[in-house]
Amino acid sequence: MNSSVAYKKAPQDAQGRGSSGIFSIFRNKNYALYFGGQFVSLVGTWMQMVALSWFTYTITNSPFMLAVVGASSQLPSLFVMPFAGVFADRLDRKKVIVIVQFLAMIEASLLAFLTITNQVQVWHLIALGVFAGVISAFDMPTRSAFVFDLVDKKEDLPAAIAMNSTLMNVTRLIGPALAGFIVASVGTGMCFLINAFSYIPVIGALFLIHTKKKAGLNANESEQTVKQRSILSELKVGLDYVAKTRSVRQLIIHLGIFGIGGMAYAMLLPVFVHKIHGDSNTLGYLMSGSAIGSLGATLALASRKSVVGLSRWITISSFAFSILLIVFSFVNGFWPAMLVLAAIGACMMLQMASINTILQTIVEEDKRGRVMSLFTMAFMGAAPIGSLGAGALANKIGLSNTLLICGVYCLIVSIIFYRALPQWRKETRPIYIEKGLLIAEEEAEILAH
Repeated sequence: MNSSVAYKKAPQDAQGRGSSGIFSIFRNKNYALYFGGQFVSLVGTWMQMVALSWFTYTITNSPFMLAVVGASSQLPSLFVMPFAGVFADRLDRKKVIVIVQFLAMIEASLLAFLTITNQVQVWHLIALGVFAGVISAFDMPTRSAFVFDLVDKKEDLPAAIAMNSTLMNVTRLIGPALAGFIVASVGTGMCFLINAFSYIPVIGALFLIHTKKKAGLNANESEQTVKQRSILSELKVGLDYVAKTRSVRQLIIHLGIFGIGGMAYAMLLPVFVHKIHGDSNTLGYLMSGSAIGSLGATLALASRKSVVGLSRWITISSFAFSILLIVFSFVNGFWPAMLVLAAIGACMMLQMASINTILQTIVEEDKRGRVMSLFTMAFMGAAPIGSLGAGALANKIGLSNTLLICGVYCLIVSIIFYRALPQWRKETRPIYIEKGLLIAEEEAEILAH
């Protein structure tokens, strides 16, 4: 395509967006049920994550062991998620989600029992972390793809994606704060027990949801044809699609490579809290502060009327995140940390949600589950690699120097992405035009006459 051709945004009706705002999505009964159940469940999940990280560092006093326990729940993503994406494309997504929610409830119940009865050991935390990681590997890409099944109208999809991001950040605001209070008041085990009970509402909501869409079927294929193909062949199709589609491939690679250095700071927060002589409440407040920034970024993204221009937001947020992480390496107080972490949370969400929105918009429907599994793998799976390295570094050179190295690393990755962006935009334009997101000026003039 001639790169000199000028493009403009398609009219609002061509973008497939309604005029009633993102909250109109709650008119969809299925989505409203899903949102309500997930709200309760995610609050419990965030409570467990905060309580577990605090508990681990308290009993080990080792940044590296903190990283090992954290990585145990994330490393399985690297190996399992690609296959989980295939299942998300060929099986009933609702049934898959119900099964993994039951398994997650069992994992949380075991963790609560071992902690409350004072039988828990570090190897228990690692083993249950691996179990939780396998569950999450199936849960996250399937839930991402399931959102598409919940909306009846194309114009509701951007609102559903925006509200999903809002859901994640509101619960990340509430859960850590509650966890800090509960750990300080009645102990860590109660957080794990509350999380176990939090799965009941989402499982109940899923049983009330009825969708008409068949997951993973190409318009020209029958369900029997899809089931006859092997899992490995389906995985290869998805990997080939991502490998050959620059608009998808480059975003996923950037998110994964950036996350190796960018996500380590969250794992090291308990170390920072001990450094400033804080307690579990301090950790909860700091994580909630990060969530406030993420929520603000989500609302900013929700106000957009098109995915056009989101690549610029990815670039800006990547650079800003890197600089803020370098600044955080010099912070030694609670309130400065709150401010910096809120800004870091905003940048992280701008980057991740922008990439998610672009992928959800341009990806082919019959490959959605596999692409979203790779997206989730890049976001969640790369983090433990960086966390283990950061934990080992923090043991040897200290927290501040480790955060500084992570910030410089992210800055280098951001520069590489920025330099590759013009070619990405050139190759993505035809897809945007095909989706009705852009119209060539010449075509617009012909249509006008």
